[in-house]
Amino acid sequence: MPTLGAIADDFTGATDLATMLVARGFRTVVAVGSDALDASSPGGGHDALTGADAVVVALKTRTAPAEEAVTLSLRALRGLRALGCARFYFKYCSTFDSTPRGNIGPVTDALLDALGAHRTVVVPSFPATGRTVYRGRLFVHDDLLDESPMRHHPLTPMRDSRVQRLLEPQTAHPVSRIALETVRSGEDALRAALDEPARADALTVVDAVDDRDLAVIAGATSGLPLVTGAAGLAVGLTGPHPGEARARPASRPGDPGVVLAGSASAATRAQVVHALGRLPHRRLDPAALRSDFDTAVTGLTGFVRESWRTDPGLPPLIYTVATPEDIETDPPADAEPAAELVERALARCAVDLVDAGARRLLVAGGETSGAVVTALRARTLEIGAPIAPGVTWARSETFPTGRPIALDLALKSGNFGGTDIFTQAWEQLV
Repeated sequence: MPTLGAIADDFTGATDLATMLVARGFRTVVAVGSDALDASSPGGGHDALTGADAVVVALKTRTAPAEEAVTLSLRALRGLRALGCARFYFKYCSTFDSTPRGNIGPVTDALLDALGAHRTVVVPSFPATGRTVYRGRLFVHDDLLDESPMRHHPLTPMRDSRVQRLLEPQTAHPVSRIALETVRSGEDALRAALDEPARADALTVVDAVDDRDLAVIAGATSGLPLVTGAAGLAVGLTGPHPGEARARPASRPGDPGVVLAGSASAATRAQVVHALGRLPHRRLDPAALRSDFDTAVTGLTGFVRESWRTDPGLPPLIYTVATPEDIETDPPADAEPAAELVERALARCAVDLVDAGARRLLVAGGETSGAVVTALRARTLEIGAPIAPGVTWARSETFPTGRPIALDLALKSGNFGGTDIFTQAWEQLV
């Protein structure tokens, strides 16, 4: 029976955290949406959930209206409690992706209230991916958050690096901060600082610049019913099954694969550019989709199927953005936003290609991943081989056209992975 329940605000974040938990000795299953927690829900997967040590619920709430994000997160919390979970982890992006209204603050407030708790920590640090917090400021590698490419994110532009200042407009709780010096003094010192009366009702941003700091934070907060942060905070947790084997691949060497890249982040653009000279590729054009959606999608899937016939060893790449010039800046009046159009098109591509024989899918972009997994009607993801920090293969039984199909899925945050991930990820499926 699971004892640790996590709620992730997007699908790539859910697999990111699940990968960390598996590495720390937790048998971990990702539940795709709250409905997957229901034993009576169609599609199966409940036995895997009850046999896990930790369950991560993958939601698509990062950019949803705040009220919707709260409602879905509370539904996930109720499902996790019904499974037996007693400790909870609200997982958001290590770059603190949010708007001035949320959704990090509103969801945290709602979870605390539902648990009858009053305080928690805010720990977006994930040093393995270059995200650190020092003096309350969030860094992306060597750059402050507001000087990194996240400043120009199309959905959640981050124009302040001070986590406390980002969070204060989003929450009804006071927001405090604990400096690195206190963390470096050890668990007892940090626990004492968190127990100070001034923090009895606070969300406390805690500095962390390496994994040792995260281990101290995890130890000092072991008594809190809720922690919040990026996947890095899991570094300090210890599960009951260290060294347990990960899920085996669902596919076999040579099975058809495809890369679906919907992210416009700088990291994904570099990955696309690297892959253009190495993989068959076709760009998804929002203008063509608006002109004739069905014909444009059919052209993309036809290109992939022909590529499989020509060279079955190379996974074709369908992408949206390779350079900043590819980003649509002046859409037609009253037109469907390009981001939503791309998600819908790539989700449709995924369903059609799986029906045509694809058994390995690498999806880039949190919103795109959510759209694809939802369209495939996946219920659970069993975590498999790691690809890069924050990126893993996962085995999933999907129901794209009503019949069960086992797939290997890799859901990659737009900002994660090395430049060669689109060409090298397949080597981990052995």
